[in-house]
Amino acid sequence: MSRRAFSFTQIPNPLPAAFLRGGTSKGIFINRKHLPPTRSDWSPVFLSIMGSPDREYGRQLNGMGGGVSSLSKIMVVGPPTSHEAASRVDAEYTFAQVGIHDTEIDYSGNCGNLSSMVGAFAVDEGICRPRINTAGSSLATVRLWNTNTNKEIHTTFPVTPDLKPSLDLQQVAIAGVPGKASRILLDFVDPSGARTGRLLPTGNPVDHLSVSHEGSSAKYALSLVDATNPTVFISSEDLFASPYLPKDDVYTRADSKALLTNIESIRKAGAEAMGLDPSAQAQPKIAILGLPPDSQDSSPLADGHSVDICIQAMSMGVLHRAVPMTVGLCLGVAATISGTVPHRIIELARARRSPIMGPETQPQGLIRIKHPSGVVDVGAEFGQDGGVNSAKVVRTGRRLMHGAVWW
Repeated sequence: MSRRAFSFTQIPNPLPAAFLRGGTSKGIFINRKHLPPTRSDWSPVFLSIMGSPDREYGRQLNGMGGGVSSLSKIMVVGPPTSHEAASRVDAEYTFAQVGIHDTEIDYSGNCGNLSSMVGAFAVDEGICRPRINTAGSSLATVRLWNTNTNKEIHTTFPVTPDLKPSLDLQQVAIAGVPGKASRILLDFVDPSGARTGRLLPTGNPVDHLSVSHEGSSAKYALSLVDATNPTVFISSEDLFASPYLPKDDVYTRADSKALLTNIESIRKAGAEAMGLDPSAQAQPKIAILGLPPDSQDSSPLADGHSVDICIQAMSMGVLHRAVPMTVGLCLGVAATISGTVPHRIIELARARRSPIMGPETQPQGLIRIKHPSGVVDVGAEFGQDGGVNSAKVVRTGRRLMHGAVWW
């Protein structure tokens, strides 16, 4: 007997939805009230919306997807239902990473970039009202609960006098997106242990893991860190025998298959050590870290601050064109933990340039990350007990479409 009587004819088709940019990602946003109450029933709807699976071409031309992981995402937003969080948050959301070539829909992690637009969408949909920061202020905050990681996240953005999100102010620019838009502050509250329950799932700042590849075995020094989302960090020195990252095309050349297979094997080994499912490609992510090139990034940028570390992050087996924001935030936290791979790289980068440039000018608690599309500053706040109180980053977003999508 079926566990319940449910028909897909109950789901509107076309389905009310919005298409939004958040940070360097774009995705479909859906009010939860339009979907079945059980998450397992969402799969055929989400696959059809995105045009997946597209096994032959990988372009998702039959749907809203864009053929890359950062464009194959869905956010489901509704009123809070969690007993733990309902009294202190305004809205609740679930992130779905939709497979491109296959039918996999991964709920194992969160999307930091799209999270920046969940608060604005919730207000637009009438799910909640924003909280004005101070009397007379044009800034408001929406407190969110992410069901993927069971974590609280706050988004703060400008609002109009009638409390509508004002997203088109010419305030800030972010790497990877042309032009300026309103400043959206994304604050991950108590981000440690988003999936594993521990900031360092193995208890070690570095783990030396043996990884088999093409009939041989090699040992790699990995930092396995779980903050906002779990991430495996490896140095370029360890992977490429150079302290500097290679050119981005090393991951896309005709002969890159062996390299990508090895990186995926390292990621899976890290996942197992963290107690996570190694077959879940979306989590943990893996990121390769390197020193800023002496010829470019040891000198300050226009604002007087220097790059601290360079990153090439992999997402669903391919190089991310910028950096997944949860990976950037995880790196910001990991960089403060003595002995980790990122901490060692940043300490070396700052030591190398200090005799030339003098004392560091980067604001306390912030690190500057260079990724394939530019730079981003991330920061973490710590409590007196040494625990991570929050991880913060600035994003921008834009409403692209509001209407309905066929599935």
